Amino acid sequence: MKPLKLGIAGLGTVGGGLLGLLQANGTHVANIIGREIRVTGISARNQSKERGIAVDGVEWFADPVALARDPSNDVFVELIGGEDGVAKAAVEAALSAKKHVVTANKALLAKHGVELARLAETNGVALNFEAAVAGGIPVIKTLREALGANRVKRVYGILNGTCNYILTQMQSENRAFDDVLKEAQALGYAEADPTFDIGGFDAAHKLALLTSLAFGTRVAFEQIHVEGIQSITQADIEAADSLGYRIKLLGVSMETESGIEARVSPVLINKDSAIAEVSGVTNAVAIDGNFSGNILLVGPGAGAKPTASAVAGDILDIARGLVVPPFVTPVAQLKAHRRAKLDQHYGSYYVRLALYDKPGAMANVAKSMGDRGISLESIVQHRPQTLHAPRGSSRVQNRADQPVIIITHETTEEAMRLALETIEKDGNVTERPQMIRIEEL
Repeated sequence: MKPLKLGIAGLGTVGGGLLGLLQANGTHVANIIGREIRVTGISARNQSKERGIAVDGVEWFADPVALARDPSNDVFVELIGGEDGVAKAAVEAALSAKKHVVTANKALLAKHGVELARLAETNGVALNFEAAVAGGIPVIKTLREALGANRVKRVYGILNGTCNYILTQMQSENRAFDDVLKEAQALGYAEADPTFDIGGFDAAHKLALLTSLAFGTRVAFEQIHVEGIQSITQADIEAADSLGYRIKLLGVSMETESGIEARVSPVLINKDSAIAEVSGVTNAVAIDGNFSGNILLVGPGAGAKPTASAVAGDILDIARGLVVPPFVTPVAQLKAHRRAKLDQHYGSYYVRLALYDKPGAMANVAKSMGDRGISLESIVQHRPQTLHAPRGSSRVQNRADQPVIIITHETTEEAMRLALETIEKDGNVTERPQMIRIEEL
């Protein structure tokens, strides 16, 4: 059988990892699929950069789009990154030239996934993207193939290693958010501008793809509710732990009567649950199928070797002749993403209040909750922390912060937000209340 010829654009962490994998395991791969996989063209920003990988005899292309169109390759591997620009142009060029495409570009697919899938289907080629979600974890293949006969009820998981590392360190080492973030940046887990990770947007890109695969809808990144972990304090971590919970940034997507509820946010989960034990930069994705039950996939969510492994898996599928619609359901049959009203989310909540230490303050809080039909499961009050008057001031400081932790019974998000707005306006708290959903897994 003829070799399968690759053109690889982007020789950074993942591209270099892929070349290393093919060089180390090339004979093994050829034996199991019955044909050689051969790299015939490469492209990157800097041709002279030392990468520690031999590319002798491989044609160099200064323009990735030219590589994508080149007739000497069968598969175009896009590892450039970015939701637009040359990455999009190159992928479009390859698909239009009836070439299979493998990509790890979650941002590109979250924004242009439907139109690129349509182009792939029109030209009868594959658009594979296992590495775009959760690194080396085979979650895309699981949804596309292994669970294809199931109706998925919910998909959720830890989709960003940076956030999981920060929350894990805050929990295990009793450290402040800012301190751990600086460490994550020094270790290379977080970028110099970490907003994309800690703001929840990276996880939201991945959740947009999982949602489409799970529920047969068009990719709709803009319909995902996104909250980051910037507001999580050591007080929240400690309070959650004392109540039997861990705080994790989860992406959650599920069908409800009002539509699809897709959200990325910090949540409290029972510390005895399996996903609560997933620590550090590790990712985890859980899928609830109506016949399979709950399946939890855990593994490295980033890094050269795990991500290259996922890219190589996609290439092997193409070598075997496996071509399926990119989002399982053909584009023409994908449903519009109907967004559920988040204010109708029904569940329990964690609330942290910095309450003024004055008569009637707690009674007013309880009344505000009760007026919205919110039943309280537990209230934990800590010793007040006296707030000292500024140095040199003759004014008497007559108030103190009284930390109060509340766990509610199940209620609607609308009721919670209205109650907390009332509490804040009534002047009973010294800072904005902290509210975190409790996720039942």
